[in-house]
Amino acid sequence: MADEPDAVIVVGVDGSEQSVEALRWAARLAPVYGARIRAVGAWENPPEYVGFVHFKDDHFDELARKHVDEALQKAFGTDRPAGLSTVVEFGHPPKVLIRHSEDAAVLVVGRRGHGGFRGLLMGSVSSACVAHARCPVLVLPGRSEESAGESVEERTEKTARAD
Repeated sequence: MADEPDAVIVVGVDGSEQSVEALRWAARLAPVYGARIRAVGAWENPPEYVGFVHFKDDHFDELARKHVDEALQKAFGTDRPAGLSTVVEFGHPPKVLIRHSEDAAVLVVGRRGHGGFRGLLMGSVSSACVAHARCPVLVLPGRSEESAGESVEERTEKTARAD
């Protein structure tokens, strides 16, 4: 396609609410950068499978694809941004996102996804992306329980009034 923008905004998507918010932010940034959005999901075998040869297909790739599709539906419904593409790959999520950052204008991730260590200031995936990505990285803060129902604009306005 001749009119498709060359710039890409890569978004890490794991199906969490933070990845849905990351997709929404990417849609806001895309016109500013003249970019299209690439939603990237990654999957790997769970740690308990390491060294275990399993004889059935566990369909982790299909589950990852489902998480990405559901996040896109939550973020955009049927009104998806033009030029949006999705990629779901086998691999350690930070490594997959860092590889995709090589041709990106911006990488957008949530601070905490579906990882297991609540209480960390920043998740392991977002920390790795900040440290190793080949482009600027936007890490979105998580929502507090108090602001869970508010839009980004409402939270921004509330923060501005508090200052």
